[in-house]
Formats: sequence, structure tokens, C-alpha cells
Amino acid sequence: MSLFGSMTTAISGLTAQARALGHVSDNVANSQTVGFKRTDTNFVSYLTDSTQSVHRPGSVVARPDYTNTVQGTIEQSENPLALAIAGQGFFSVALPTGTANGQTTFDERQFYTRAGDFQMDRNGYMVNGAGYFLQGWLADSAGEPDRTRIQPIRVSDLVFNPIATANIELSANLPAGGTDPVSTQFNVYDSLGSLRQMTMTWTPSAANTWTLDVSSPAAGGSVGTIDVQFGQAAASPVADGTVGDLVNATGTMTGSTATLGEPATISFTADFGQGPQAITIDVGAFGAARGVTQYAGDEYVVRNIAQDGVPLGSFSSINIRENGDVAINYDNGQARVIARVPVTTFSAPDQLQRLDGQAFMRTLESGEARTADPASNGAGRLAIGSIERSNVDIASEFSKLIVAQRAYTANTRIVTASDEMLQDTINMRR
Repeated sequence: MSLFGSMTTAISGLTAQARALGHVSDNVANSQTVGFKRTDTNFVSYLTDSTQSVHRPGSVVARPDYTNTVQGTIEQSENPLALAIAGQGFFSVALPTGTANGQTTFDERQFYTRAGDFQMDRNGYMVNGAGYFLQGWLADSAGEPDRTRIQPIRVSDLVFNPIATANIELSANLPAGGTDPVSTQFNVYDSLGSLRQMTMTWTPSAANTWTLDVSSPAAGGSVGTIDVQFGQAAASPVADGTVGDLVNATGTMTGSTATLGEPATISFTADFGQGPQAITIDVGAFGAARGVTQYAGDEYVVRNIAQDGVPLGSFSSINIRENGDVAINYDNGQARVIARVPVTTFSAPDQLQRLDGQAFMRTLESGEARTADPASNGAGRLAIGSIERSNVDIASEFSKLIVAQRAYTANTRIVTASDEMLQDTINMRR
């Protein structure tokens, strides 16, 4: 029994070392695979009989020892959509199964990966090199993610609709004691996103009082006038040089009620061919030295004039922010958040089921998937424009290769010796 046991034990050693060699081979082959996690070897012995007086040969098996929690090197990438996780966690991804009615269909199972070499495909999905589609929380119109559902992220809003100008902010100083009209040209956007030129004309009408006229050729000329009183001209005492009252409005012009410290606004409507468009000019605050003021000076000085209208925009680019927000950039200078990329963690990530393409699936041993914002609740942070390299160390694998080779050779010697001893036993009869 001992000779046969020695031989079978050595044969199990050959099998174990062959498996260890297979792990090394797999690791070396994937040393440049993005997001790959190496497989080490854990040797486990099995006993036939072992007491204080007798020990019979047993066997050995080689089990895979996964390293899903071991971080690979994070490397900068020229791809702006590339992602890496610095710390624990996985990207949630979906596996396409085909198309139906022109739309991509996906496997209902959830998959996870550390391979973040994502790029946009022709349908607007973000797909990594292994063909898995990045999933996330889709955002509402305000850019807030809906954390109740996770699904593939798709860039489909390729046009940013125009926004008509509704508010204008003016910051300027009218020369105290001025006698000549002064004017400023500015642009607004109508409801179709067309740029319309308008003119503000300030005309001194009385002491510390200026008449504001707003006009536009596209709106048929003047839309109205209003008197803006400063300092001593106001009905209630206010600081000299600051807006005090907005009175004597004509046309579509109206002024807000004068209340010390409250915003001073002038409202009007202009029809550029699509119906009346309401616009409000913010000229500062009543009795406060901001916005439009009247102080000594030789010239009319415009410090700032801004409006909130936006023209029609087309897709320009896409970028991912450090908090995981996926934002579309448009050529009109606007941006829209369409989704957020979460990070999924497990209690025992080394127990995940491995799949093709550096992907994993949840198992009973791995625990439940916990999806959270990046850098929160134990999840790692996102490294934008980076990829995680394989965690394989070539030098270490070559060392394992040498050990496996020598151990395999040693086991063959045991098989040979056992065979010779068995042959001698058989020859004893002669």
C-alpha cells in the first residue's frame, strides 16, 4: 500500500503543479489585460491516515487563490472616458444579447468589472474593450441621479434646445450732472434661439433722474420708457448715487416697488415675431451702491452686462466628473448631466464568479452587491482619464514558474522511484 500510495501521491503532486503552472500561464498571458486580476495557487493536502505511529501518503490539490481585491497600477490614458477605481469596488456593467426593434437588448443578470477602458459606440453607449456596457443612475432634468434603478448609460441628447432671454443683469455708472444721452447695445435670444440686438438709451430728464428707453428694430422700435431716480430725487431718502425710485413708465415697461435694500428691477415685453417675450433688467438694489449707480465722472461706464438666454446647441463632447457625473458638453457653452457612475462593493469580493472579459458575477459567498456614490460607504474613488492595469507581476510569476517546474520534476522522480521499487518487488519471486 505504501508504494502505491507514494506513486498516487506523486501523481497528485504532478496534477497540482500542472494546475499551478496553468495559473502562472494565465497570469503571464494577461499581464497587459486592462483590469485583469491574477490567480495565485493555494495547495491543500489531504490525508489517508495519520496517527502518532502511522502516516500513510495522502494527496495534494491546487486550488485557485483569487486576488480581486489587489489593486493594479493606475495609468493615465489619452481616452477621456477611461475610468479606474482607486480603492475597493467594481463598475456595474451589462452584457448585450442582441437587438429588438432597432434597440439593444441586455442580459437581465448583473455583471461587474474593473476594466474601465470605456469608449462611446455608434449608438451612444459607453462600452469597454471586452464589450460590456457601463451602467449607472440616470439623472433627471435637474441633474440629480435616480438611485432606485441602474441601467446602461446612453448619450442620446445631442441637441440643447434654445432658451429665450428672461433676465438681464446690468452694472454701470451714469455720470452725475451729465447732459447728453448715453446708450449701450446688447444682445438677447428669442424663443427660437435667434440673436436679437437691443439698445438701452439713458437720457437725463431732471436733476438725479434718467429716462431709460429700450428699443430693438426686430421688436418694432421702442418697447417703452421709465424714469430712474437716484439719491435726492427719490421720494424716500436713500444714499446719494444709488437707485431710489422707478417711476413714469410707458409702453410695456414696469418698475419694481421701491423698498430699501430690495432688488431694483425693470420689466418689459418685446415681440420678435413669436409673441410677447418677458424680459427683466436687474439694475441693482434700492439704496445700495451696486448695479446701476450715479456718481461723478465724465463718461458712462458699463462694468458688466449679462443675459441668461442660450442659443441652439449641438453635441460637442462628453466628460465624466470625479463624483461620477456623466455630462454632455454642447457647442453653445452649456452642459447637461445625464447620469452618474456608481461603484459597487461586496463583503467578500474574492468569492465573485469569474467570467470572460474581466467580468464577475455575484455569488452567495461574495455577499450582496452594495452600490454607492464614488468615495463613499467604503467604495473607491474614480480616477478620470485613467485605466487600471493588470495586477500581475511578471518577475513574481517567473519565480512561481521555476518553483512549479522544479516541483513537477521532483514528483516525476517519486513516480520513477516508486515504479522501480514495485518492479523489484515483482521480481522477488524469480
